[in-house]
Amino acid sequence: MKPLRSLSLTLLAAAAAFSQAKPEFEVASIRPSGDQGAGQVGVGLHLDGAQVRCNYLSLKDYVVMAYRLKFYQVSGPEWIASQRFDIAATIPSEGSSGQIPEMLQALLADRFAMKLHREKKEFPVYGLEVLKSGLKAKKSASDSTAGDGGSGRGPVNIAAGGSQAGVGVNLGGGSYFTFGNNRLEARKLSMATLADTLARFVDRPILDMTGVPGNFDFDLEVTPEDYQGMLIRSAIAAGVTLPPQALRALDNSSGDSLSVALQKAGLKLEPRKAPLEVLVVDSALKSPTEN
Repeated sequence: MKPLRSLSLTLLAAAAAFSQAKPEFEVASIRPSGDQGAGQVGVGLHLDGAQVRCNYLSLKDYVVMAYRLKFYQVSGPEWIASQRFDIAATIPSEGSSGQIPEMLQALLADRFAMKLHREKKEFPVYGLEVLKSGLKAKKSASDSTAGDGGSGRGPVNIAAGGSQAGVGVNLGGGSYFTFGNNRLEARKLSMATLADTLARFVDRPILDMTGVPGNFDFDLEVTPEDYQGMLIRSAIAAGVTLPPQALRALDNSSGDSLSVALQKAGLKLEPRKAPLEVLVVDSALKSPTEN
């Protein structure tokens, strides 16, 4: 009976290993993104049924999506934040949209020969906290998913655009933010998403420490000096190379007006340090292997 039992265990182990294999796209193409208009940037992700299309995303953006991390949790060669690629892929019939991150992991490893490791680092961060006087932010009117009757099964479109006039991101389901003309307008943002949004424009990561559920609407006014400084920090984080005169504009930005705007919403950014997990890209091909 021992040989038979041994064979059964071997087959079970093999079946378990097979079932745990990472899901992969049925087909996928990766191409360098074309040039966009001067002074403008437009990026997006479109999901419709089994079809996935991503345009003008950096390799760092794809790593963030694949491993469900924040932008500041990925480090590696500078070029991974500046070189941009378009991906068109098909989810297999036995797969689901919830497996897209794992499928991206397999795609990056295959086409970019990506090697990486994880480590923990202590970062200076801001904690997003509620003031002792209480939260004053306006609760969003509805949390239903726009465009699909609230089922969550309709097409998904996430798009972002930017120019010298500001930036805007459509997060889908009626959730968005725009930052232009010295004003951040946000609708249907959770506190965690607000923290991630603000982190694009300040000098360190922001962790949501409010413990407040639900979605909120925000209108945050800042001074022209802080507005320019926040846009510059956002460009630097996205891998944009800026001239020295643009970087010098940071000297005029104190960030005080953002603090005042948050206080009106009953919130504050508290400086602190926190250990965060970081994914380090050790090596990757600058040009993916052929489709």
